[in-house]
Amino acid sequence: MSNKKSLPSPITILMVVIILAAIGTWLLPSGQYDRLGVSSDKKNFVLKASEKEINLPFTQNTLDSLEILIPLKKFETGEIRKAVSVPGTYHELPNNPQGFLNVLQAPIKGIVESIDIALFVLIIGGFMYVFNETGAMMRGISALSHAMRGKEPRLIVVLTLIFSFLSSSYGMAEETFVFYPLIVPIFIAAGYDLLVPLAVIYGGICIGNMSNFSNPFSVIIASNAAGINWMDGLSQRLLMYVVTNVVFIWYLLKYAAKVKLDPTKSLVYKYDGHVVPVFEINLEKIEKVEKLDFKTKLLLGVYIASFLTLIIGVVFFDWWTLEMSTLFLAASILVALIVRMEEKKFILEFIKGCESLLSVAFIIGVARGVTIILNEGNVSDSILFYGANVMQGVSPVVFIILLLCFYIVFSIFIQSSSGMAVLTMPIIGALAIIVNIPGREIVNSYIYGMGIMGFVAPTGLILPSLALLNISYKTWIKFITPILIFLIVLCVLFLVVGINL
Repeated sequence: MSNKKSLPSPITILMVVIILAAIGTWLLPSGQYDRLGVSSDKKNFVLKASEKEINLPFTQNTLDSLEILIPLKKFETGEIRKAVSVPGTYHELPNNPQGFLNVLQAPIKGIVESIDIALFVLIIGGFMYVFNETGAMMRGISALSHAMRGKEPRLIVVLTLIFSFLSSSYGMAEETFVFYPLIVPIFIAAGYDLLVPLAVIYGGICIGNMSNFSNPFSVIIASNAAGINWMDGLSQRLLMYVVTNVVFIWYLLKYAAKVKLDPTKSLVYKYDGHVVPVFEINLEKIEKVEKLDFKTKLLLGVYIASFLTLIIGVVFFDWWTLEMSTLFLAASILVALIVRMEEKKFILEFIKGCESLLSVAFIIGVARGVTIILNEGNVSDSILFYGANVMQGVSPVVFIILLLCFYIVFSIFIQSSSGMAVLTMPIIGALAIIVNIPGREIVNSYIYGMGIMGFVAPTGLILPSLALLNISYKTWIKFITPILIFLIVLCVLFLVVGINL
């Protein structure tokens, strides 16, 4: 019997978090740090203080006078694009508590602000439906599952390492949605449950995020904002990358083997019953493995080439949602042309696909509503200010542990790695100098904390990913908790050792 309804739906969970954030705006004082940004022509700094904007010389002296430990060239090259917090400028503001109407408006505003990502997800759904209609997916999965028979554990290892590397190297996140329809059927055909491909894709991404070694959206921006070279601390992060991948893959292989041997041991079976992803492919229709014809190979080539093009575009050409959405719209049209799909049928299948992922797109938007509530209530900076005050005057060991806890908790509300970096690093970096903590460990604590919370934060990508597979949040929590406890202990050990190196 399914226990899927024992926990609220993802949308309900997010609305609860929005309400809690709104309550926080009534309990916490409002305040804000001044922000320093760059003018559009890069000729001046723009200091936003209260309701005023002051133009300041675009020089290193300006940064030094504001105690911002960032070299001028980081602003010149665009490595720091967002306005950074100015240390020592926190000031209280009139309270702006968020009421009932604000709570209702927050998810709507969140959807508006994240419409680009939501539209990207919908277009992925359209592409998948059009492609599945050709039958190439079923034939390809059948051939691949036959070729990989007996080698599934090797596939788990390879794919997990690929996703963790892509995450750690350049920050793959929302792009992972396109890989579920490709990978999930392979593991289902091999006799695993839905948690296995979820852990391979999403778990791999989170493991990579915990040890970012070159991600421009986190470690590089955070290091720049803290006034250190991003290569400082790289050796620790590389070691963390190796250790966490080995432990996580071992844990996943152990679970996968148990499920394959006895499907009743599946946590999905135990807590959710029989569920199927929104892009279900009926593998039972495939009776035998046939040699792939030219058209099938061509279609599969277009399918794989789309993903490779996505990765190349994001890594080398700074693609984001506009370019990625255009890519999969073009791929949908190309697939339809190859199979000579009628125009009306193409539109119908594409719209059906969009509808299938509408709930996922909606969840992404609603999650953004949490940040909107905190920002409009002017309490995000207050949390940072009082959190920093708590950490003053303590020993380095206690400081670094408290800092890790701070980032774990704060990441519930701010899931943007670049946003977290420019908000907190100038403040925490200046505070770390007083406490005599190496800058690299400040950056590492930020990376570890956000990485840990990324596994479970309802404001992140876990709820849309679960909705995509129809797995409950409870099931994921039951699966990830043991390894998460280990990772927290490991992070504490790395940080404590790191501050003494």
